[in-house]
Amino acid sequence: MFANHRRNVEALALLGTLVAIFGELHPVLDQWAQSSTDASCKGLYGEHEVYEDGKPVRKDDERTGRRTLTASQLGRRSVARHVASYTAGQLAGTIAATRALGYRVPAGALLAGAAINAVTHAVIDRCEPLLWLAKQARKDGYIEHCTAVRMNEKGELTAELSGPGTALMELDLLCTKSAVAR
Repeated sequence: MFANHRRNVEALALLGTLVAIFGELHPVLDQWAQSSTDASCKGLYGEHEVYEDGKPVRKDDERTGRRTLTASQLGRRSVARHVASYTAGQLAGTIAATRALGYRVPAGALLAGAAINAVTHAVIDRCEPLLWLAKQARKDGYIEHCTAVRMNEKGELTAELSGPGTALMELDLLCTKSAVAR
């Protein structure tokens, strides 16, 4: 009886440790380790041509001849780069903390957890699936209301659905923390 109790306590302690690690590393890896280009381009969709910085291709553009790709291609590449570094950071933090505590997580469990974390993070960061989920949960009004106003280099104001100060960013954090707690 006591051996089982001890195992349950250790499992809960490990879960609490992992929730804390993932919760604290998430903002560091999402806001500091991620490149600005990946952050702004990972939610791009569309068949229109863009440059590698996400700016649309125009006929009178001085960058004629530079490499272009579709907005969707850039979005997928940006989210893939970000998720790769994010997952590596989460995996490194998990291994460091569990080893420091003398706990060895089996490699299969580590890799399965990292894969689930990577896939869910990629889906959330592509934005459209999260917008769909919010609509199904009848939270789309919240997302439309809770936007951020940004000023571009010309001084023009635009409303953004994603990024710092938006409901999508809050839902990203909420979904990530909920997925870790399960």
